Formats: sequence, structure tokens, C-alpha cells
Amino acid sequence: MNLLKKYEEIIKYLVAGVCTTIVSLLSYNLLRNINIDYQISNVISWILAVTFAYFINKYYVFKSSKKNILEFVNFFKYRLLSLLIEIGTMYLFVSVFSINDRISKLIVQVIVQVLNYIFSKLFVFKKEK
Repeated sequence: MNLLKKYEEIIKYLVAGVCTTIVSLLSYNLLRNINIDYQISNVISWILAVTFAYFINKYYVFKSSKKNILEFVNFFKYRLLSLLIEIGTMYLFVSVFSINDRISKLIVQVIVQVLNYIFSKLFVFKKEK
């Protein structure tokens, strides 16, 4: 039980991350299935996933009660940084290494989830002292 309590936030982040990844992958695949370019599909799926992620991270993972716009802006700012990393990595995997775009998207999601946890913990939902 102590172990669960100790890692509660990380466990909740992983659950939230899985849910966010599902939103991202489902929307990406739906868009690709109607023949929208992989980078455009990636950006649209990112917008949907980040919007979902903000609310699940704010209320479920980090239990933030702040009511200011700065938290919202910071969340999107750091997610935008991870989007740029995601776009670059997707380009590298798909266009340079010729890895299937759907497999690439799945691999890139793992990288992005780790970065997003670090950004959220250190810069967005940091606890006030």
C-alpha cells in the first residue's frame, strides 16, 4: 500500500497517458483512413489529445485547483514543444528511415509521454511551497 501511495501520481499519469494516447491514435487513424496527409493528421490528433490531456492532468493526476490562465498557457506551451519534437521525429522515422507511419506514431507517443510528464511535473502543475 505504501508503494502505491508513493507512486500514486506516476501511476495516475500513466493511466492518463494511456487514455490520451488512445485519443491521439484513434483520431490519427480515423484521419489517415480518410486519406488526410500524415503530418496534418498528426497535428489534428495532437490538438484533440492535448485538449483532453489538459483536463485529465489538471483534475485527475496533479489535482491542481489553480484558476488562472497561466497554467493553461504553460500546459499548451510545453505541449507545443513536444509537438515540434513529435513532428520532427515522425518526419525522421517516416521520410528518412521509411518506417510505417502508424508504427512510427506509436513509437513517438512513448517518447512524447515521457517528455510531457517531465514538462508537466516541473513547469506546469508544480506544487506551491
